[in-house]
Amino acid sequence: MNERIEKIIDDFELLDSWDDRYRYVIELGRKLPELAAEAHTDANKVQGCASQVWVTSSRKGESAIEFQGDSDAHIVKGLIAILFALYSGEDAKKILETDANAVFNKLGLGEHLTPQRSNGFRSMVERMKRDAQAVIAA
Repeated sequence: MNERIEKIIDDFELLDSWDDRYRYVIELGRKLPELAAEAHTDANKVQGCASQVWVTSSRKGESAIEFQGDSDAHIVKGLIAILFALYSGEDAKKILETDANAVFNKLGLGEHLTPQRSNGFRSMVERMKRDAQAVIAA
């Protein structure tokens, strides 16, 4: 795992209550760079999320991928930030090899989010992995 996701994991362990952890996840989402209005399209929309979620990707260098995204729900935007900490800027092959669900479970999110939010998280992971697969195939 990279330093960005390790910092999030470490910060999570320092927070005693789930209210504090939720606030931290929301704060992570607030720190995301703004996604351009023209990127809020059906093509960029992640299917399978209860909230509105948009994810874009761009190739950096030979096979690294940079992600950007947005959501209309604060907690979901924070989940996007966690995924971007894990995947954005990484090599496409590493993205495919990295188990985001293991990180999700390590943070305890699986047992503290609604099933809809958990399904949405998995949908975002699938979308990012498809983008990584496309870079490898190109």
